[in-house]
Formats: sequence, C-alpha cells, structure tokens
Amino acid sequence: MRQLFLLWFITVSVYSDTLNGLIAYATKHSTVIKQNQAQLTLSELKRKESQAQNFGELNVVGDYTHYNIERTLAPLVPSSIAGGSPITTSKDIYSAGLKYTVPLFTGFAQTRQIEIDYIAEQMSQASVKLTKEQLAYNIRSLYLSILAQQEIRNAQHIYAKALQKLSKQIAYEVKVGKKAKIDLLKARSDEQAARTQENILSSNIETTKASLSALVGKRVKKLRPIKIKVKKPHYSVSRLYAKTIHLAKVEVENMALKKADKMIAKSKASTLPQVNLAAYAGKNYGEDIATNNWDNETLWQVGVNVSYNLVDFGKRDIATQKAKIAKMQAGFKKDQTLLDLKKLLTQGVEKVKQSYAEYLGKSAQYRLSKKAQNIEQVRYNNDASTLNDLLLAKGKTWLAQAKVIESKYNYQKSKFYIDYLLERGVNE
Repeated sequence: MRQLFLLWFITVSVYSDTLNGLIAYATKHSTVIKQNQAQLTLSELKRKESQAQNFGELNVVGDYTHYNIERTLAPLVPSSIAGGSPITTSKDIYSAGLKYTVPLFTGFAQTRQIEIDYIAEQMSQASVKLTKEQLAYNIRSLYLSILAQQEIRNAQHIYAKALQKLSKQIAYEVKVGKKAKIDLLKARSDEQAARTQENILSSNIETTKASLSALVGKRVKKLRPIKIKVKKPHYSVSRLYAKTIHLAKVEVENMALKKADKMIAKSKASTLPQVNLAAYAGKNYGEDIATNNWDNETLWQVGVNVSYNLVDFGKRDIATQKAKIAKMQAGFKKDQTLLDLKKLLTQGVEKVKQSYAEYLGKSAQYRLSKKAQNIEQVRYNNDASTLNDLLLAKGKTWLAQAKVIESKYNYQKSKFYIDYLLERGVNE
C-alpha cells in the first residue's frame, strides 16, 4: 500500500504544473507579454532612428529635363568664356550624382528628441515589468481558486459518501421496521443534492482551468498543491510604503516628469537658429546640338543654410505652454499614484488581517459544528432526535469546512496581493 502511495505521489509531482513554473512559462509565452515586448522593441527602434538622424542622409539622385531652348551642361563662368573652348548645349539634359544633407545645429532639438526617446524606452521596459507582475498575480489568484475548489470538492465528495452511508443504514433500518420510509427519502434527497453540488464544483474547476490556460498560454491539466501556513500577520503600512520608492510604477511617473522636462526644452529649440549642410557631387549629360555628340560636365557644391524664425505669431509660446502643462499633469499623476499606492497597501494589509481573523473564526465554527454533528448522530441513533436535525448538522459541518478552506486560500491570496503591490511576484 505504501509503495502504491509513493508511486501516485511521484506521478502527480512529475505530471502536474507548479505555480512558479506556470508564471515562468507565461512571462515568456503569454501574448500579453509579447505585445509589451513588441512595444519595447518599437521604442528601441525609435531611439535608434532619432540617433541616426544626427548623421544626415546620403542619397543617389538623378534627373532628366527637356528645355524649349538649348542649355549648357554647366553654368557659364568667366574663365570658360575667355578660353574660347566650345561649350556643349542641349535641350535634353540628364544628371546623376550623390547628395548629402545633415543638420549641423537644430537648437538642441534633435538632442532632446534622443533623450525623450531614451526615456520612452525605459518607460516601455518598466511597462513590461508591470505587465509581468499583473500577469503573475492573476495566475496566482486563479491557481489558488482552483486549489480551493478542488479541496472543497474533495470535502463535498466525502460529505456525499457519508450521506450515502447514512442512506444505506436508514434503508436497512426501514427494512427491519426501525425507521420510517420518509427518513430514507430525505437522506437520499440530500445525498443526490450533494452529488449534484460535487458535479457543479467539478465544472467550475474546469472553467477556471480554462481561464488559467488562456492566461498562461498553454493547457493546464493538473496543479501541484502548495502548502499554506496561516499565521498572524505583522505587516506595517509605513514600512511597506517606504519600500515603494524604487517600484517600477513609481519610476514610470518619475520618468514621465523627466520626459516632460525634455519636451519643454525641445519646444524652446525653435527660438535658436537652425543650421543645415548640403553637399552634392555628380555629372550632367547631354547631346550637343552643334556636333550631335554626347558630352558631360562634373559638378559639385557644398552649402550651409542658416534660418532663424523672427515671428511665428505665438506658435512657439503655445508649444512651450503645452509642454509645461503636460509636466504639471505628470506631477499630479505621480502624486495620485503615491496616494493610491498607500491606500492600496492599507487595504491589502487590512485584508490579510481580516482573512486571518476569518480563518480563526471559521476554524472554530467547524470544530463546534463537528462536535454538534457527532452529538446529533448519537441522538438520532438513539431515536432522541429527527433525521432533519442530523442532516442539518451534517450540512452545517460541511459548510463550515468549506468556509475554512475558502478562508485559508483567501488569506494566501491577500498575501499575494501585497506581493503584487510591491512588485515581488516575478523573480527575474
């Protein structure tokens, strides 16, 4: 018998999913995580795109133009006129060359944009972490719900078996004329109700497993039980709140403030001159009208362009004011996030305390209900009470047991919720 139990335990351990295993799998394969990682990749590419703009662009350019009167392949200059050499003219001129353009000075707008994109990338990284924490908490919650329902179903099965045993006992006593047939009908009715409730619990378990499977990204069949130790909580909201300074959700708000500062600085860039460099090297081709021969001329040029906006009728000021308002909003949002975090921590700590107190109360009720059931069983066997009293006692005992199981898992859920608030649900 012992060998069979060991074999069963090993089989369950090998073919069942662990809580940490499901979380690890989900953080790699969940579509929700993949969406956030795709957004992170986009943020990285946006930053690289902004950095690449500092190096300008090198383009291959070509052109064909037909004129109504002939043109020279290159502008006439005094030296070419004085030399007396024949000048090629054509109505159809082709050109091909390389053009390079690069911003030399943008009022630091491009620098600020790179900094903004870098902050956005960091915010995307924090978003991935927060999404993983949310995913881990949801998995933990569903995992515990399934374990609780399974344990309640097992208790329900034992309860149904006890009613079945009682029905058989009453059936025998009815046969020998010791009990009335109405007692047998009542016992079988309660037995059938218990069986039905067991089937409902099994259905609920499968439904919750389907939700967990969708969240994890693979089919979940068997879950490995976890050991829950219910002990008096000793949380302090002030100490927990002091640990929130480095949380990702707080860092996101800090980065939003930094981003707003950079946006203000970028909006002021338009008040400074804009300097750009453009260089070109290529050849012009055309068929000389006088000789019908093809000729070409090499051209190159380098130019620096400077522009400075004198009046834009308040456009720059409006952009700066918008950026400042965005910073104010970011500051308000950070303050509200901290207030909400403290509120949620307070609620979480109180929830743990309530769950603990509820577990103690339900455990005491279960012990008392069990004693009452045993007394009613003895009284019924001695014809000192009715079957209704015994069935009611058994029902109360089972309900009290279910409440104990539920409160135990609710206690663990409330602890997991505090881990979620403090971003301790994912080990990276």
